[in-house]
Amino acid sequence: MRQEVVESFDCFGGHCAVRIADREPGAAARAASEARRRLLAAHRTLSRFDPDSELSRLNRDRRREVPASPLLRRVVAAALDAGLRSGGLVDATLVDEIEAAGYGNSRDFDAAPGASWASDSPRPAGPSARAGWCEFVVGERAGTVTRPPGVRLDPGGIAKGLMADLVGEALADFDSFAVDCCGDLRIGGRGGRERAVLVDDPAGGAPLQTLRIVDGGVATSGITRRAWTGPDDRPAHQILDPASGLPAFTGVVQATAVASTALLAETLAKSALLVGPARAESQLPFGGVIVEADGAVRFVEPLASPLPRVVAA
Repeated sequence: MRQEVVESFDCFGGHCAVRIADREPGAAARAASEARRRLLAAHRTLSRFDPDSELSRLNRDRRREVPASPLLRRVVAAALDAGLRSGGLVDATLVDEIEAAGYGNSRDFDAAPGASWASDSPRPAGPSARAGWCEFVVGERAGTVTRPPGVRLDPGGIAKGLMADLVGEALADFDSFAVDCCGDLRIGGRGGRERAVLVDDPAGGAPLQTLRIVDGGVATSGITRRAWTGPDDRPAHQILDPASGLPAFTGVVQATAVASTALLAETLAKSALLVGPARAESQLPFGGVIVEADGAVRFVEPLASPLPRVVAA
């Protein structure tokens, strides 16, 4: 009989959990503990708010080419891939802009779920003319990251999706596992167990949908959770329009994506939110859920594999 082991802990500025079901609970417990250690170590390496983290040291280093650990190189490569896949919409180099918007330090978020976002004139986001993400180069042989000094990186959800996938790879031989990095999920296991993933209502109501996933990634990008009131008494949040450098108000307040990996799901979900309602479905080829500013909810049927089974909550 399979028993499920759970490690649940704060990490990456939010909450993480690792669930492993297996006929060998001792091995599962050791693996879950190692997964927790690995995620907490990644947080220490990649925190924008810790001046001693490797990411912070990279961001302030005045050299063009900087030695970088294997993990940081993987994160930079993931940021490059996300920028390329999204046409520059998922831009991990908007550090100056997010600090100017009021998120320069770890902070409390005071905009309550359910706050009205419909009054802002929506417009689709666009890529930054600066396109700083294009200027990063990963040197695997040299063990370096190269970029113009002053171009800073904030991988955010990219790092969470990547870490969910990396930990998931290490758990692939267990019967079933689920890695949750602040809502970026990687699910799998050799036993083919189906897991239910609830899609939250950004207004704080009952779950909107239940995704039933056997093997794959799920991620949600939204503007109502990590949100605060700006100096002009208007709502602000962490998802920026790269073209303007300001919090994006596109008419989509939340997008959930399904994909083969958590990293890809993270990229697709953010892209769907940023392109706005007219094009959001085109960013979700493997299915998902879109919530618009007026409260309308759309379930997007998958056009390509993987094909998760989805039922209403």
